[in-house]
This record gives sequence, structure tokens and C-alpha cells, in this order.
Amino acid sequence: MASMSTRSAPFADPEEFERAADLLSSAGSITVLTGAGVSTDSGIPDFRGPKGLWTTNPSAEAMSDIDSYMGDVDVRREVWSQRRVHPVWEAEPNAAHRAFADLRAMGRLRALITQNIDGLHQRGGVPDDAVIEVHGTMLRIMCMACGLRTPTPVVLERLDEESDPHCLVCGGIQKADTISFGQRLDPDVIGEATRAAQECDVFMAVGTSLTVHPVAGLCDVAMMARAALVVVNAEPTPYDDFAGAVLHDPIGEVVPALVRRVRGTAPRN
Repeated sequence: MASMSTRSAPFADPEEFERAADLLSSAGSITVLTGAGVSTDSGIPDFRGPKGLWTTNPSAEAMSDIDSYMGDVDVRREVWSQRRVHPVWEAEPNAAHRAFADLRAMGRLRALITQNIDGLHQRGGVPDDAVIEVHGTMLRIMCMACGLRTPTPVVLERLDEESDPHCLVCGGIQKADTISFGQRLDPDVIGEATRAAQECDVFMAVGTSLTVHPVAGLCDVAMMARAALVVVNAEPTPYDDFAGAVLHDPIGEVVPALVRRVRGTAPRN
């Protein structure tokens, strides 16, 4: 248990905060897994939370299906229309994003695995080579026929003239360079994430429901490699009972507080 008084941690469960702070402070290598809950403070809604995109608009989830997207021009037109006004274009990194960058600067962050597609971790200061984007990125557009990748703003500029902009090279259907329902995850990216989960002292899952596999299973990979698990999420997750510490406090407050506790400490293992 950390020696600092629990009065320094004004969170819902100060003892849990202390356990999490002690685990992180003693770790020489920390791998972080993040989900949509990390970006809500930046104005980007999550998916499954009480005010999540799919909770408030169930039809939005159907638009994430690859077969519907590829087979229905009206679905594609709606997706392009929504992509143009997506809050990511106005979003800025928040305190949690910056805290993860601080953790990397300390030399304690092994890797940051993210299910998010908004690019805010990199903009928040985590080097691109330390971020593993298991679901891709919405900042690039990919041609589903020839594989050409184009910056998203370049394609969005064409929406003034085209409601379903096709590839300028081969005429193929284009979509965000992300993983939709029905698409296979990139095995190389998952392999990289698995190694990061195996090669850490603490695996910290933040802002993710831990219900989507195989990504949620990285918790199992880490624990089988004898890493401690720390869970930070607004709602309970299936892994709470296996974690060394579980925090349900606001992510933008508790993650920076934990990282401040890591600063200036030396790992004990």
C-alpha cells in the first residue's frame, strides 16, 4: 500500500485508488488499453454507455456493418454525411490523453493499445510508434478495391459534389480505414497488441466495457503473463473481479491523478 494518505485521493473508493497507484508506481512496464470512454471528455460520444451513440440511436450500429455498407449506397451516403460532421474534427485531447503521454515520457508506458479511431492519443503526445490502433483510424480513407489510402479531409471535400465518393484511381468503394462489424482484425496488429500485453508488469484497461473480443481477451493474456490488471471505467466490466484495482471515477480526473503518483517513483520490480 502506498504511504501517501488516502486524503490525497478524493475519489469514490480511496482504498481502490491507493491500490491502483501502488501497482502503477511499482511497475517498470505498463501497457494501457483504451476504449471510447477516454474520448468522451473531448466531446466524442461512446457507443454502449447510457448516452452512447448506439444506445440513443440503435440504427447507427447497423451502419457499422460491412455488408450493409458495401451493398447499400444509401447506407454509404448516410455514413459519409455523418462523417463530415463528426465531432472528431473539433475535438481536442483531454487530460487523460495528456496523462498517457506523460507516462510515456517517464519511460513507463510499454504501449498504448486503443480501440478508438479518433487519433487523439497521438495528438495528445503519445508517439505514433507507441500507439496500437486495433480498430484502425477514421483519419484515413481506404479504397476497398485497390487499397489506396487517402487522408479523410481530402475525400470529405468531395462531398459538395458527390454523395458517395469513389476511388479516383480505380473507381472502387471507399470507406474509413477502420474495422467494421464483419471485417477481420489485422492479425499483425493483434499480434503486436498481444506482445504488448505479455510484456508488461501492469495492464491498465481504461474507458472500455471489455465486452468486445478478441481485444478484451488481452486482459487474460496479460494476467496469464503475471501482470496485474487495473480497470478504470464508468460501468462495471466482466473483468472487475479479476483486477487488482477497479476505479469507477471520471477518467479525466482519476487517470491524471494516478500518473501524478507514478511521477518521481522508481519501479520495484
